[in-house]
Amino acid sequence: MKLFVILVAVGLLWFISLLHIYWAFGGRWGSAAAIPVREGEHKPAFTPRKWGTLLVAILIFMASVVLVVQGGYLQGYQANGLSKIGSVVCAFVFIIRAVGDFKYVGFFKKIKHSQFARYDTWFYSPLCLFLGIVYIILLY
Repeated sequence: MKLFVILVAVGLLWFISLLHIYWAFGGRWGSAAAIPVREGEHKPAFTPRKWGTLLVAILIFMASVVLVVQGGYLQGYQANGLSKIGSVVCAFVFIIRAVGDFKYVGFFKKIKHSQFARYDTWFYSPLCLFLGIVYIILLY
């Protein structure tokens, strides 16, 4: 069961990482639902930059590596202090993302009128909570 959960989490993280690479190089598929919009407007709350999007892709990929190492599934690498710290950091980041900023993202957001907000409520925030829990489970 643990292997299945890790494989699902790693697969999702790889997909999300590849999606960010696609967006960084000009892809449009899914981008309309990926950025929060300002209250009362249909303008994005921010404009992502190419390098920022690539950085996010790299960080998400690195988070998947932490999962594999901490789970003990990367031959030649044992779970160690660094992978435990990485797991704590990843769990913290994903759970904080799920809770949100109380305005644009997370379970407790105030702006709920956009396509992003609907996806965030039903998919992005629960996914982040799931990923945070997976990292916590691997610590024990």
